[in-house]
Amino acid sequence: MTESSFSGVQYFAKGLELIRRKGVRHFVIWPLLVNLIFLTTASIWLFNKLLEWKDQFYNWSWEWVQWLLDHLGWLIWPLMLIVIFIAVFYFFAMVANWIAAPFNGLLSEAVERELTQDYTEQPTSMKDVVKDLPRIFKREWKKFIYWAPRALVCLLLFLIPMVNFVAPIIWIIFSAWMMSIQYIDYPMDNHKVPFDNMLQRLKQRKLGPFGFGGMVMMFTMIPVINLFVMPIAVAGATALFVDHYRKDVL
Repeated sequence: MTESSFSGVQYFAKGLELIRRKGVRHFVIWPLLVNLIFLTTASIWLFNKLLEWKDQFYNWSWEWVQWLLDHLGWLIWPLMLIVIFIAVFYFFAMVANWIAAPFNGLLSEAVERELTQDYTEQPTSMKDVVKDLPRIFKREWKKFIYWAPRALVCLLLFLIPMVNFVAPIIWIIFSAWMMSIQYIDYPMDNHKVPFDNMLQRLKQRKLGPFGFGGMVMMFTMIPVINLFVMPIAVAGATALFVDHYRKDVL
């Protein structure tokens, strides 16, 4: 199978099919519960804030920006709305992934076992997970350190005249890339692939991970559907890993 942006669509759909399999279903419960709590909170908070932010933006922005909003608001507001949805839901999804990281690792392991039919190794127990928590959260911290300065640069672009019109596109591309890192890292981490090594492998074949990350990001922005994205994304990312990276890390 070629590494293309279309493969992202395929692997997200594959994730939906995988989480319904008998050997995987019971590993979905905890990631699903964590995602339900955080993204429901995000949806309620965002709904209450949107109109308030719109009024504040009109009062804060420069006159030429207000003129553009009056004449091109039909184009600018949808773009701004997409950016806000991505930023808010990505932040809440990131926090949810921190908390659910141990359970996502177990889910990824179960999916990989289901796909490869390799039952020779003993499944990871909850006792093993508890012992491994410091390393797991250290790994999540590395993702945050990678994300934070780049996210800050992207957000600063919104403050630069003229550049701020392409800033939403840059933010969307960056968010898709981060979604691919977030989820493909679970099977990589299960095989103890160092974070920098994982990044290097993804960069060598960017289109597949980008396409997958774009699909995850898109569904993360859709209310109700986004509540189920985390386990689907973990399963889909693991399928992508098995097809394109597993043989290189064993």
